[in-house]
Amino acid sequence: MSMIRLLLAEDQSMVREALAALLGLEPDIEVVAQVARGDEVLAAAREHGVDVALLDIEMPGMTGIEATAQLRDALPDVKVVVVTTFGRPGYLRRAMESGADAFLVKDAPAAQLAAAVRKVLAGERVIDPTLAAAALADGASPLTEREREVLRTAADGSTNAEIAAALHLSQGTVRNYLSMAIQKMAARNRAEAVRMAREKGWL
Repeated sequence: MSMIRLLLAEDQSMVREALAALLGLEPDIEVVAQVARGDEVLAAAREHGVDVALLDIEMPGMTGIEATAQLRDALPDVKVVVVTTFGRPGYLRRAMESGADAFLVKDAPAAQLAAAVRKVLAGERVIDPTLAAAALADGASPLTEREREVLRTAADGSTNAEIAAALHLSQGTVRNYLSMAIQKMAARNRAEAVRMAREKGWL
């Protein structure tokens, strides 16, 4: 039986170690690398010659979705399973657009994760059915990439001037993007637009 070489990327060490221990019990899976940051994924995958990368979405350095896109470009043969604590439909859509082969919630049983690892290696796609239904019901994000970027920058309470400086835009342009985003989200203000977009996984 050939062993499946697995990379585990998860910033919470207890969760990462528990996952590694559980998946390591599978007779055909070997966890050959573990990282705690999204921007360490590609180098670790290269160094250890992995078959499958199991990536959390929310990590320092780079999100799991960004790391998925990076892996897809640099190492297209590596299969990617994205796991998340937050079952947000927008995350599912963005993960799949980035090239993920599977998308599951983190509290799925270890046997289900192991089965997903085997299935993606066999060329299948695996998606949590509840999330898939929610993503279809929710539809695509109405925000443009620029509107999303401006909202994301506004999330920490930055002023229009600070957002303009950070994104190299004029304050008028920032105001326009923010008002368009607020309008599209049917929100009362920017804070509500940020909260709603986050809840849907669009930021």
